[in-house]
Amino acid sequence: MSAKTYEVRTYGCQMNVHDSERLSGLLEEAGYVRAPEGTAEGDADVVVFNTCAVRENADNKLYGNLGRLAPMKTKRPGMQIAVGGCLAQKDRDTIVKRAPWVDVVFGTHNIGKLPVLLERARVQEDAQVEIAESLEAFPSTLPTRRESAYAAWVSISVGCNNTCTFCIVPALRGKEKDRRPGDILAEVEALVAEGVSEITLLGQNVNAYGSDMGDREAFSKLLRACGQIEGLERVRFTSPHPRDFTDDVIAAMAETPNVMHQLHMPLQSGSDTVLKAMRRSYRQERFLGIIEKVRAAMPDAAISTDIIVGFPGETEEDFEQTMHVVREARFANAFTFQYSKRPGTPAATMDGQIPKEVVQARYERLVALQEEISWEENKKQVGRVLEVMVAEGEGRKDDATRRLSGRAPDNRLVHFTKPDEDVRPGDVVTVEITYAAPHHLLAEGAAKAVRRTAAGDAWEKRNAAPAEKPQGVMLGIPRIGAPAPTPAPTAGPGCGCD
Repeated sequence: MSAKTYEVRTYGCQMNVHDSERLSGLLEEAGYVRAPEGTAEGDADVVVFNTCAVRENADNKLYGNLGRLAPMKTKRPGMQIAVGGCLAQKDRDTIVKRAPWVDVVFGTHNIGKLPVLLERARVQEDAQVEIAESLEAFPSTLPTRRESAYAAWVSISVGCNNTCTFCIVPALRGKEKDRRPGDILAEVEALVAEGVSEITLLGQNVNAYGSDMGDREAFSKLLRACGQIEGLERVRFTSPHPRDFTDDVIAAMAETPNVMHQLHMPLQSGSDTVLKAMRRSYRQERFLGIIEKVRAAMPDAAISTDIIVGFPGETEEDFEQTMHVVREARFANAFTFQYSKRPGTPAATMDGQIPKEVVQARYERLVALQEEISWEENKKQVGRVLEVMVAEGEGRKDDATRRLSGRAPDNRLVHFTKPDEDVRPGDVVTVEITYAAPHHLLAEGAAKAVRRTAAGDAWEKRNAAPAEKPQGVMLGIPRIGAPAPTPAPTAGPGCGCD
């Protein structure tokens, strides 16, 4: 009898992507196999939705997808559907009431229970709804099926202690809980031993790490400790909060060779009035002061941000303050969002909701300004010689242009001429930048050097596996630091918006 197949569909932030890697690992440990890439909708034996609750229409999107699967499940009685993640944590019993054909509902705190709940639903022939109120197992302690052979997420904390009025994440993920440094470093070392050469430290408020251990410098110490791991070439982290961004972290970034000079620092608004209404615990002067210190320590640092346009009560003067910060900070790129109500957040019921047409006009002005700055900042890269880590799936036109794509140390996307010798994802190619566009760089000349790496070996080993081994189904991993040229106008910030 052939093994049952599964498919995981992921929505939302990096934390959800990391959780989905764990869900895949749990299912494979339980004997399921991934549905081959290109499997038709509804053909997998188990379909898992790992949901996000930060968008106003998140529930409509989920129920629309569930509705499409209902007739398919009727034709295939053995098929199972599971819903997890933030929306499941929030809506609980509502999901089964609105979609009674769902077999399992689980929350953000008990993803490790999925295989057991699926089996219980199969035996009892009844929906299983189990939502834990506190974390049962740290995600990184669970089995995993990572999406990349050369780059990996490493979760260092879950939850958030902030109370931003536009964000529902703390209510769904709980208070911040930090993982012990020794456990984190042991995981990183194990990953490097498997061939991973780049890690991204992940937390809802990553630089508040240490708050529940009573060590305010725990995050900078962790960065420096990562610098001692032989074979680890690149360390990144996301997303920090300006309130907790201290000088010791800047020093650790500047002084630790494998910590990349790349920083994603969410602004949200440049107006002190709006920041106060958002319950953000910093003001414009503090934010720009951090940027100034980072640039003083690392002149080559690429800094990106998140910005919300049209928060309730935002005046034209408030918006101009945001534009001022964008001009001063000169972000390499920005994830810009039109404010959308998140059910259950204080901001959703605030007075002064901004008319859609006003928000749209401001949004377009902000995008135009940031596009201009991004292009100007990228043009400064022309003539630089950079080490690019070859990526998989980053260049959609690579086959047609006979190019490869990868990431520079500062995470800028680089398309470069394919070298004559064999190059694999995870390998490092040294190139000279010849052209800049707002969202990518181009290296049109011959590569100056090619360095085959253990990460490339790991990619080659994974892809040389026997054909009968189930192939992965992409989970929709966001490309860190590479925003879409024109973000969806109705989008809201991801969970990692601190």
